[in-house]
Amino acid sequence: MAARLRLLLALLALGTSLLPRETLAQPLPTTDSPKSEGRMVDSYEASAQLCWAEYKECMDSLEKDWCNWTVISMPYSSLRDCLEVEAEAFSLGFPNPLAERIIFETHQLHFANCSQEQPTFCDPPEDVLLAMIIAPICLIPFFVTLVVWRSKGTEVKA
Repeated sequence: MAARLRLLLALLALGTSLLPRETLAQPLPTTDSPKSEGRMVDSYEASAQLCWAEYKECMDSLEKDWCNWTVISMPYSSLRDCLEVEAEAFSLGFPNPLAERIIFETHQLHFANCSQEQPTFCDPPEDVLLAMIIAPICLIPFFVTLVVWRSKGTEVKA
């Protein structure tokens, strides 16, 4: 166990020393900024709830045709874009736990009964199945005979 812990610490130290100095991560707000910890999260939650309310109003106006992607793609994309823009405005990453919770709630509320309609396949009737099996079986001896007969005909001429 101790060896495993030392190995993990060594890998962690190696990983931090190999990280590039410039990163693409979003900067964290400073504690003295107006968007600090608690206030930032509260404000983002309020903004996210506004995104949700706008989306819900749009979805409620639809005629329950929520499984048709062409109908719901615009409101759904607007919700996602709104959540992403608000997260960026508050220097938060996207997706984040709140945005994921809202999107998950959307799926539970509006798309729970949507599933891809796939045709159910069943066996063909027995007479059709027998014809599909017997036809190739009967044709095989005919084609073998034809190939042998044609190959004997070319050997005689050669």
